[in-house]
Amino acid sequence: MHAFSSQNLRLAYIDEPPTVASRGVPVLLIHGFASTHAINWVFTQWVKTLTEAGRRVIALDNRGHGRSDKPYDQEAYAIPLMAEDARNLLDHLGVARADVMGYSMGARIAAFLAKSYHERVRALILGGIGDNLIKGGGLPNGVAEAMEAPSADVLTDPLQKMFRQFAEATKSDLKALAACSRGARQTLSEQQLREIDMPVLIALGTKDEVAADAKQISTLLPRARMLPIPDRDHNRAVGDAVYRRGVLEFLDSLG
Repeated sequence: MHAFSSQNLRLAYIDEPPTVASRGVPVLLIHGFASTHAINWVFTQWVKTLTEAGRRVIALDNRGHGRSDKPYDQEAYAIPLMAEDARNLLDHLGVARADVMGYSMGARIAAFLAKSYHERVRALILGGIGDNLIKGGGLPNGVAEAMEAPSADVLTDPLQKMFRQFAEATKSDLKALAACSRGARQTLSEQQLREIDMPVLIALGTKDEVAADAKQISTLLPRARMLPIPDRDHNRAVGDAVYRRGVLEFLDSLG
């Protein structure tokens, strides 16, 4: 992995060239809460799929995650700051414009990036996120407390237990994730969504219990289309073949 400096933090990233003739602009991948670039995008075959389709693939470990620095101040995890990290990575690599795909919290970051730096994003793929992009603040209530619990065994709420077990499986820093859960709860307004005038693909598992319905944001985004991922919940949708095929078709449609 490589590393760069963003807002006084050391952040890790990968930059993978296409394995066939290059097609289109690079793709920037932004992972979700308690995940890493590898868990979200490498192990699920996304990097392989995209590079074999002729795409240069860039992916970072968000602050608080993976091999990146892990501050414990919840204010360090405001979504606009993490969107700035993504823009700084593009600057670091000299990439003027990219297609951007985020999953769950990463989709929230990607949406903020597209809103604040419209000229840097050609197209946007929002995976594992729905109407909680404009209401509810993203992660379910109680996730921070789940990270701070003495163990997953004492948790009775299914979503709390799921997030804690996932964080333990990814060997995450639980204190950093608690801060992230409290700090990364910013939403966009309906008007801000209307201003994201670029091709947008919203990919959501039909059994996603975290993201909420996406009907409202799909009508607010001027050029959005929906990609249902059949019979997949929040965690299992990210690696689904329907998701990968839909994204490749979407990217190919952009030329």
